[in-house]
Amino acid sequence: MWEDAYRRLMQWRTAGGMWEGRLSSSAIATSVSVFALQRIDSEQYASYIANGVEWLHDTMKEDGSWGDSVESPSNMTATLLAYVSLYAVGQAPPQARAYLDKQFGGHTEEALIHGVLRYYGRDLTFSVPILTMCALAGVVSSWEKIPTFPFELATLPQRLFRYLNMPVVSYAIPALIAIGICQLKHKGGILRPVRRRFIPRSMTVLQRMQPADGGFLEAAPLTAFVGMCLAEGGFRAHAVTQRCAKFLVDTVRDERLRVGEPRSGIRLRVGELRSGIRQGVGASAGMGAWPIDTNLSGWVTSLAGKVFCGSEAEQAALAQLIERHATTAVHPFTGAMAGGWGWSDLSGSVPDGDDTSAALVALHHLKGNTPGTKVSATVENGLRWLMALQNNDGGMPTFCRGWGKLPFDRSTPDITAHAMLAMGLWMPSLQGTFRQAVEKSYRRMLRWLEHTVERGGWTPLWFGDQDADDERAPVYGTATVVDYLMQSQQEEAMALAAQQIPFLLDCQNEDGGWGGNKGVRSKVTYTSRVLAALSHFQDPTPDPSPVRGGEKDVAVPVRDGEMDEAMQRGWDYLYRRYQAGTLYENEPVGLYFSRLWYSEELYNVTFVLHALRAAGGRIGRRPK
Repeated sequence: MWEDAYRRLMQWRTAGGMWEGRLSSSAIATSVSVFALQRIDSEQYASYIANGVEWLHDTMKEDGSWGDSVESPSNMTATLLAYVSLYAVGQAPPQARAYLDKQFGGHTEEALIHGVLRYYGRDLTFSVPILTMCALAGVVSSWEKIPTFPFELATLPQRLFRYLNMPVVSYAIPALIAIGICQLKHKGGILRPVRRRFIPRSMTVLQRMQPADGGFLEAAPLTAFVGMCLAEGGFRAHAVTQRCAKFLVDTVRDERLRVGEPRSGIRLRVGELRSGIRQGVGASAGMGAWPIDTNLSGWVTSLAGKVFCGSEAEQAALAQLIERHATTAVHPFTGAMAGGWGWSDLSGSVPDGDDTSAALVALHHLKGNTPGTKVSATVENGLRWLMALQNNDGGMPTFCRGWGKLPFDRSTPDITAHAMLAMGLWMPSLQGTFRQAVEKSYRRMLRWLEHTVERGGWTPLWFGDQDADDERAPVYGTATVVDYLMQSQQEEAMALAAQQIPFLLDCQNEDGGWGGNKGVRSKVTYTSRVLAALSHFQDPTPDPSPVRGGEKDVAVPVRDGEMDEAMQRGWDYLYRRYQAGTLYENEPVGLYFSRLWYSEELYNVTFVLHALRAAGGRIGRRPK
């Protein structure tokens, strides 16, 4: 199983030495991209619009609904946006409207608006863009019932944003500007003349934030929302709008799978598709879909780096490649200081807590860590970046420090524990006042985790489970935190992790695997995460690899042999999936932006390898 997974991992490596992976095509990304291109220039982009429309028709489920990815179950957001996009070109399926009426409890626009706002709560990051697109298409006629975006606030210094009670999270400032300007065209009010004076300055801010390739966050939905609203707001010919359109054209996929057809697991090349040379996957007409983001190359390269087994020279080369992608200047999008890493090596990526920690952990594996040896400037800057991100409550957010009112800038356990692992691994090599500062930051994070743990473990931010009633995945969050804390080799952290072992064991399914919560269908990704956590907890001997399992005897309140039995059943589950040829099937487990789902083809590969590495061959009856 290791050899097969590792072979697949290396097949995905690009000529440049990184891993790009492949995100699932998205009904949401495709819907908003098609609509944006139609609003910007329906004639120039007619072929892209037509192909996207055909893809949406082909992927609609029998009941008239869509999921975020082809593998995803139906949901309101994907269905509404697909319906609106098709409505705008006069091809709205009546069964989709019927599905939405059931979701909203009525056919009126009041029911639709109320339903969207209720679904997303007080975070307007995604609900207002959705409703704005509905209004632009004519599905909703009343602009006054859509909450207003105060675009003029974006002209204030970034350091003040955390104090302004923004209605959107930090990454959505481009949407705040574009949608607010669009709304001003359709909404009255006595302050309208005053607000109009802020438009030029707001557009300057927006232009400064737009990356070189035009894609805000490398994300088709955010870029498309900005483009469609600027076109409606009178800026169709503006450079920002045109670069949005160019990004969408450049990132559309000119290949896709037939619905329901399994992927081989080997990366597909566009040239192979065009020539008809594809093994196990047939070409299809109407090719035109967008992923939720261009790629997660930085993130998946760090995941691959943690299990990479090349020569010393090869490991050093990969470490240099990862170090090269650390930011070297204050980021124009969030104002973050230099030193962090984003999820991609592309210009639209933004440094964040999870990807910075992942890069530091991968560098530790690739470069080693001899106590007393001075760390590189890149590693030191990365650790300083994490400390600067830390919230006042002691936890770690995703993008920006201090925006604690909305989910994506609130402290979150998975990102906090990941930062603790990065700090814990490098701490033996730190010296003087810098080491003291890192230790202090680590202890503050530990205190935060102690105060926020729930009876059902820790719930993560970036991963959920669509099969769970509440879409939450405390099994993943708890396993991730336990895994990170055990590897950090700090006694207090390991003791805290030990307290959550019974919860993980209690959530194991009859088939031996784990889902996102107790009683939820088993998945390879979650099972691998739990097995890695249990392996790092249980390991009583030093692991020769740089990233080691726990060596201390930490008491855990479980019956003798219970953990061994649970782990064996978990390995049996993975091995059965391997024998059945389903170990690498896509699993839409990622929760992205605001209740937006995706799958990534490298997750199963890297997660399985991480679990096998943590086990160190100790998997009972199964081969190494």
